[in-house]
Amino acid sequence: MRRQLNTLYVTTDGAWLHKDGANIVMEVEQQERARLPVHMLESLVCFGRVLVSPPLLGYCAEQGICTSFLTPNGRFLARVEGPVSGNVLLRRQQYRASDNPGRCAAIVRNLLLGKLHNQRVVLGRALRDHGDGLPTDRQAALAHAHKRLEMIAKKLHDEDSGVDLLRGYEGEAAQAYFGVFDALIRVDSPAMRFSGRSRRPPCDAVNALLSFLYTLVTHDCRSALESVGLDPAVGFLHRDRPGRPSLALDLLEEFRPLLADRLALSLINRKQVGEQDFQYMDNGAVLLSEAARKAVLVAYQERKREELRHAFIDEKAAIGLFPFIQAQLLARHLRGDLDAYPPFLWK
Repeated sequence: MRRQLNTLYVTTDGAWLHKDGANIVMEVEQQERARLPVHMLESLVCFGRVLVSPPLLGYCAEQGICTSFLTPNGRFLARVEGPVSGNVLLRRQQYRASDNPGRCAAIVRNLLLGKLHNQRVVLGRALRDHGDGLPTDRQAALAHAHKRLEMIAKKLHDEDSGVDLLRGYEGEAAQAYFGVFDALIRVDSPAMRFSGRSRRPPCDAVNALLSFLYTLVTHDCRSALESVGLDPAVGFLHRDRPGRPSLALDLLEEFRPLLADRLALSLINRKQVGEQDFQYMDNGAVLLSEAARKAVLVAYQERKREELRHAFIDEKAAIGLFPFIQAQLLARHLRGDLDAYPPFLWK
């Protein structure tokens, strides 16, 4: 079992990272602020105006540590890594499956079954834990969306459905799920209301928080896929596009409800993140402040340390390991060791 991913997130604007022996040193205004042994890391993520010395970049690449650069609000910019060590035979099987309509649809079907199941868990827990305190119309809307997701999931079982039709079902499910997402927010602040999903740029505080968390989960999914030798750029649900990690976005779908949606709701409802933690730009974009990004990163790492029982392997593991488990299961399916890809089902 692979140990939990150790990721260093650098959010301090103007930070300078350089190598000192086998350590990463962070300086701000020529003052040393942090020092960390490289052997403790598997990934380095830099937000905003962070400078990394060429010797450190080269050393990280030699040690198998990928370095990612993101904008302050979490949009991916670039990634530096060493030679790809993937299994060429496994990647050939991945490419063949992606080009085979039947095999591709079978994998997409199970990915979406996992996603819809986990979305239903988010809605079901809200009804169970807070349903009595909600207005009658919100209770009814949540119950209807929960039932709608169940009905769409049943449609997914049709083995004659092609990938395009499955994508249509996924869009229908997203509309039902995000259509009631605002009912899950229990704070009164008008600035923390959710009227629908918006991206690039996010146009309200909730979307800004969700987009930031989705970026973090995508990074972990990409690392998990590369660790087992899969190509993160060639997916099944998401179409190939230059520069897009399509397979990482596929794997993300199963983990959105647990690692992003539920965490975002917890941060908002516990008032750990509020209106004061966002910046409102002239172009309508809404961004997390630097202090809020740090708070969200801490909460995200704490969530990954929590343990759950994985339904398929029937073992308890840290949530942060689940993307690696799913990547391993996908690799086993592509090799022919498993008849089907077993989706992640949140219990």
